[in-house]
Amino acid sequence: MRYLDIFKQLNQIPRPSHHEERVADFLCQWAERLGLDYERDAQNCVVIRKPATPGHEQATPVVILNHMDMVCVAEAGRTFDPLHDPIEAYEDNGWLKARGTSLGADNGMGLSMALAILEDDTIVHGPLEVITTTNEEDGMTGAAGLSPDFLKGRKVINLDSEDYDTITTGAAGAYLQIHHLPLSRVAPPSGKLSWLRITIDGGRGGHSGVDINKGRASATTLMWALLSAIGDDDVVNLASIDVGQANASIASSATAVVCVAEDGADNIRAREAHFNQWLREEYGTTDPDIHCRITAAEPQRHVINSDDVDALLTALEQIPQGVVKMSESMPGTVETSNNVGRITADAREFTISTHTRSFVEADMIALGERIKSAFAEQGATTELVMSAPAWQEDQHSDFLRLTSDTFNDVLGWRPRMVAMHFVLEAGFFVQKYPGIQIASIGPRIVEPHSTSERVELSTCHDIWRVTVELLRRLA
Repeated sequence: MRYLDIFKQLNQIPRPSHHEERVADFLCQWAERLGLDYERDAQNCVVIRKPATPGHEQATPVVILNHMDMVCVAEAGRTFDPLHDPIEAYEDNGWLKARGTSLGADNGMGLSMALAILEDDTIVHGPLEVITTTNEEDGMTGAAGLSPDFLKGRKVINLDSEDYDTITTGAAGAYLQIHHLPLSRVAPPSGKLSWLRITIDGGRGGHSGVDINKGRASATTLMWALLSAIGDDDVVNLASIDVGQANASIASSATAVVCVAEDGADNIRAREAHFNQWLREEYGTTDPDIHCRITAAEPQRHVINSDDVDALLTALEQIPQGVVKMSESMPGTVETSNNVGRITADAREFTISTHTRSFVEADMIALGERIKSAFAEQGATTELVMSAPAWQEDQHSDFLRLTSDTFNDVLGWRPRMVAMHFVLEAGFFVQKYPGIQIASIGPRIVEPHSTSERVELSTCHDIWRVTVELLRRLA
């Protein structure tokens, strides 16, 4: 299929969030090659407009929505520069996967389908707008900054979905914050020291919305628990910490370098076997490969002031990780959650990201503010990166009924209509474009935002067929 060729092209273009200039160039060149009108805004969002198939000029304009950025994560120990290195995709028993990194099927597969539609003049459609936004995965600033006149269409096919057997008709809101907690560095304590590297690795990770209720290990809480436990018995000095891969992902790995008095090193090393046994008992089903290693490390020139480490651990202790509340009106659906995605330390501060989601905006903001206060009590400042509104469609609308009928007629089954605990840009579109209606569909993508990300190829073909037929019916 042509869209698979396009996806391979797309994966040669590095496109992590905040660095979409080259893929935006690619989209503009695509439009120029096809002789189509396009616009590119200051945030590198691109809309490409294709006239209706002859005879369908009076049809209602239709929008196909995708985002161009991806969450870039790599396996521990793999050399990968997301600003320069391509994604190496390969087929395996009906699935498309990536070698050692995330795949970018979220949302590259949907975008590839949209570009294939623009290229194919045999597809019947009305006036068509293909819009591709930026920074969807780490703040949604592209969608938030769209001008009110950027789009003309009011019926939107959003191809940014991982749930093949559903039409997503609602999504949680999101409150992404970055907390900056000051630290100072001091000389290591005097005397004979042992330097140790503590590594937690092999977690399943995953999408901090889609996978948050699956009971998976968060390397954030595991590293916090291990450092706290060690500190109960021995004086531990933290020199460095690096937790997680992306703000929107459940942390699957973490590393810290510490020093202790030489006579306490054996005691800490002995904890490795006990901690690994606990990991197997607690996460053997959800994260069968997760493990801890404590190995020798190179001596460091400085360590972090112990009061500042205590401040970090105290703040983390006060905020939730994972599901906060299940929905009463949508059985089986997470209503509110929080995820600590990244923790890093430089010469001056710890940087911690928290991603709070909820279908209830007041609850989302209240929890976000409670988290902010927990860090503020320890002297941190907080930057609000994203406050994205929740979104809910009328599941009885003519547009969603037509979408469901198309699935039934093309594939022989009706998709479920569900609200999902991930965040979509739809809330911003509803705010900016009055009267807009959105149906979110897509192929089956498993483990997005992780190195296990994969997309089922047969479902890609099915979604392609549904989308093409839906465009014809809308025309």
